[in-house]
Amino acid sequence: MLLTFLWGRGKAWTDATSRDLEDYEHWRRFADGNPSRVGGDKWDRELTAFAHLYRWAVKEENRYVARNPVAMKQFRGRDGGMATVPAARAKDARRSNVHWLTPRTWRLWTDVGLRGHGRDGVPVAGWAGRLEDRNVAFVRLLVSSGLRRSEGGSLLTFEVPEVRLGAGRYYRGKVMAGPTRSKKNRVFYAAADAIGDIAAYVESSRAWAVREAQRKGRYEMMPGAQVVTGITRGADPVVNWRRLDGTSGKTRLREMTVEERSVLLTEGTHGLEPLWLWLNERGLPFAVHSWENVFREASNRCERVLTPPRRAGLDPHQVYAPKATIHSARHSYALYMLVVLNVLMDQRYGLTEEERREYRMLYGDPWFMVQQLLGHASRETTVSRYLAPVADLSLRSMLAGEKEPIAAPMPELDDVFARVARESEGIQDVGLNVADIGQSVAGVAW
Repeated sequence: MLLTFLWGRGKAWTDATSRDLEDYEHWRRFADGNPSRVGGDKWDRELTAFAHLYRWAVKEENRYVARNPVAMKQFRGRDGGMATVPAARAKDARRSNVHWLTPRTWRLWTDVGLRGHGRDGVPVAGWAGRLEDRNVAFVRLLVSSGLRRSEGGSLLTFEVPEVRLGAGRYYRGKVMAGPTRSKKNRVFYAAADAIGDIAAYVESSRAWAVREAQRKGRYEMMPGAQVVTGITRGADPVVNWRRLDGTSGKTRLREMTVEERSVLLTEGTHGLEPLWLWLNERGLPFAVHSWENVFREASNRCERVLTPPRRAGLDPHQVYAPKATIHSARHSYALYMLVVLNVLMDQRYGLTEEERREYRMLYGDPWFMVQQLLGHASRETTVSRYLAPVADLSLRSMLAGEKEPIAAPMPELDDVFARVARESEGIQDVGLNVADIGQSVAGVAW
């Protein structure tokens, strides 16, 4: 669009000036003659792209332009560091597009959207969900761990913690650097129920899909397949592999991209089988981006089942059914951990205000802990992009009104999350009584 605008003025992109960009912004956002005006969010994304382009073009080794026409400004973030951003960023842009679901709403979304339950809370007659156990296991993993789509969607079978008796509520795992945004290894924690669901999936529908694929020789036909012959131990494991044509090589596990991980095979009891955890019905690796369709279909089913027929498509502010995306799983995890860590700090340790300050000095506050769990590089990202809408809630005063101490996590904290949802925007909280669902949605803002 910018190139077309400049061309209309008889200019190339290398001839653009600050005034040209100001005029372009006016036309793009406010001009009556433009039928396709954009909002602040879209403008900020375009402006960021322009800034990257001209920052590259002005470098000494490139020198396509002598001066960057995108005016920049510096500001100090909450973490104390300085950041540089375009000065013309829109004032009406949302600084985050965050949606949360409370734990009980995730349970409802999973039961209706993925398990085929009806408004009466039981599976409908004839329900035959495609790979229901796989989908439920993936969703519960993301909601309980905060993993990103590429991180959870590219796990290998040996990277999933093994189920153990007496292991507690959470299992510890590690995400290797390749699929992460920061390109650094990081630790994650997942609920024991989610790990149990994964184990059940591996032993049931996944095992059946693998056996069928072996019987039809699909793994021998996989493009670029690499059979793992060994993985070294230690802090920096190396994967030794051989291709089906006999050539061999080795790659550090932390350096493997999502695509490289998807073609890894191992010699199983009945022949070759994939190390990629999540498989489709043909026994082949389920592409990371395909999870978007699973979430979309589940949300659509919730809409069909839970919205009363006479109310469908009427009041846009009356929401009867939860809607979830992959990223809302991560948002919900962040909110959940913030609440839980505050509760545990108050109740497990019985800290006074002064003791809480000392504890934060030594170990960091819940915001810092959530930052580490999410793998954010800065506290600023955690606070401003994910949890800012609930940052002003006084959890201590909210929890102080409880007659009985609130025990540990889900589902015992449903009442706490319901109160958070009532006092905040963007949090979907749907009660378990689906018959009253129209009156149960609190704080929803789309």
